Amino acid sequence: MSQNFEKFKNRLENQEIKKIWDNHPGVKKKFFDYFYKELLEYDSPKILEFGVRHGVSTSLFLDMCNQKNGYLYSVDVENYSNKFKSDKWKFICSEDNNFAKVESEIPKELDIIFLDTIHKAEHVSNIFYHYYKKLKIGGLFIVDDISWLFYTKGNKHDHFFKEVNNKETFKKLLEIYSNNTDKFNINFDFCESGTAKITKINNEDLNEPKKLYSRELSMKNFLRKLYIKFKN
Repeated sequence: MSQNFEKFKNRLENQEIKKIWDNHPGVKKKFFDYFYKELLEYDSPKILEFGVRHGVSTSLFLDMCNQKNGYLYSVDVENYSNKFKSDKWKFICSEDNNFAKVESEIPKELDIIFLDTIHKAEHVSNIFYHYYKKLKIGGLFIVDDISWLFYTKGNKHDHFFKEVNNKETFKKLLEIYSNNTDKFNINFDFCESGTAKITKINNEDLNEPKKLYSRELSMKNFLRKLYIKFKN
């Protein structure tokens, strides 16, 4: 994998993006190590990316498209149309929930969707439910920023809103999955800000999320903890 990573970096023309890959090992682990090899299994993939910013994920998807004769559609509210020059890339300046605008610019079926825009649970849920139906069977829906571990108080990137939003997004994805276990598979990676990888297994319509009720604050659990405390 390290040799593949070096080859990937050597193909990058944008030096600023190359520096990010070089100077942030967590970025490599989260993006390249977690799903790049899997992406290369797709032939002539059509990819929809929400969120460009520094261009890290965009550079990865474009490299894949160049190798596998794919095409990338990137959506962002900021105009990043000059960040890359490629005949395998189309930039769409739009909000991700401007469904009419985005859908007028993308194909009817997609192999991969990547979401990295507004990291709030309800927003992620809305985007997921709307665009999921465009995925082919076997396609991937990747959601960035689902881990709150590094953002907890006193931890590496101590940040209240990122902790809360990422944790709520993680919980929302579990609520969606809990009522759709026969429709897609889901895996989580908790490196840095974390990533969820969802694989579509059939074309059935998704059910609404199912609220998960925790027994953590129940009287029964309180008594269980007291028992353990006094027993020890």
